[in-house]
Amino acid sequence: MQHSVLIIGTVWVEPNSSAAGSRMLQLIELFLVKNYRITFASTSVKGEKATDLSALGIDEVSIQLNHASFDDFVQKLNPTLVVFDRFTTEEQFGWRVAENCPNALRILDTEDLHSLRKTRHEALKKGIDFSLDDLLSATITQREIAAILRCDLSLIISTFEMDLLQNLFKIDKNILYHLPFLLNAIDAKTQKKWKSFEERHHFVCIGNFLHQPNVDAVLQLKNTIWKPIKKQLPKAELHIYGAYPTQQILELHHKKEGFMVKGFTKNAQKIVENAKVVLAPLRFGAGIKGKLTEAMVCGTPSVTTTIGAEGMHKNLPWNGFITDNFNDFAKKSVELYTDQSIWKEAQKNGIHIINQCYNKDSLSMPFIKKMNDIYIHLKKHRTQNFLGNLLQHQTLQATKYMSKWIEVKNKI
Repeated sequence: MQHSVLIIGTVWVEPNSSAAGSRMLQLIELFLVKNYRITFASTSVKGEKATDLSALGIDEVSIQLNHASFDDFVQKLNPTLVVFDRFTTEEQFGWRVAENCPNALRILDTEDLHSLRKTRHEALKKGIDFSLDDLLSATITQREIAAILRCDLSLIISTFEMDLLQNLFKIDKNILYHLPFLLNAIDAKTQKKWKSFEERHHFVCIGNFLHQPNVDAVLQLKNTIWKPIKKQLPKAELHIYGAYPTQQILELHHKKEGFMVKGFTKNAQKIVENAKVVLAPLRFGAGIKGKLTEAMVCGTPSVTTTIGAEGMHKNLPWNGFITDNFNDFAKKSVELYTDQSIWKEAQKNGIHIINQCYNKDSLSMPFIKKMNDIYIHLKKHRTQNFLGNLLQHQTLQATKYMSKWIEVKNKI
């Protein structure tokens, strides 16, 4: 059957700005290949960096939060599938979708576990080691897990998070689905187009600066890692790219030190293709790091941390080095930058990771089949998800009436 898909986005799709934007565009492209009718709706203001989805034949709709106009809109649209791009959009609109389109399959694209990222950040700010107890006791975790339980299917991007949800939170695997980035396989023709070791220059670090892990990573490069690298490689430069750089980031630019803050680029892939090594000293975060899959896609080795590579490569050798010691991080960066044989081996590792973990040709059809199977047997699927039904009945009643109270209050 031809599905009608409603995607409710926290923000409009910006694939050149963030991994989340790239991920959403990958899902959209998959739905387009299957000839699904797609409507993308958001409460946010559309920025200049947003993709023109209408050019792809997708209807773009602005919606209001805590407003009955959404009920009329979704009833008229009558989608068969509704995708929430974060657990917060499920909180805001999930009850309205359930009430007005009860037969629509509700899918949560988690992108990453926000609760894991947030609680890791809190532990870092307090100067303490992160523990799973921190995660279990956090209010944001309760909210996120509740949203996962309420949905018919949640897309989990990382193998680490998939294991966490099943083993720590004991969530039924039938409402979880591991779906990482959907990328083209790297074939021999693609590899021949890559620039050689000798043709590449400089280090690069790239990431959206509205994302706090990226801000912290650049600060670690500036304050700890770059000086020892520069000392051994005086001609090398570190180029920092990313959308929405803060004043704090812009002020780190220092040409004499070779620390170059470049800001937003419309073509991140071209930047990475010309770089010799990608650096990503991430001290907290979650999910799959788009900067690191992009490095592999471009044939560019990387140095990152345990959290940076977490859930990204199964048991395959990394596309470079993984270390949490920043003195070692600097040494490994120099080693990867200067040793051609190590660099080429790392590049090969990246090819294997992309082709075995992110090949969209092998990932797409099993996901579509899973989605269709649930849709066909939706009543049975929901009956078996008892906790989800319980939360749908209890928690969303509170959310519903709070939203209606806000709606009335706004009219006064």
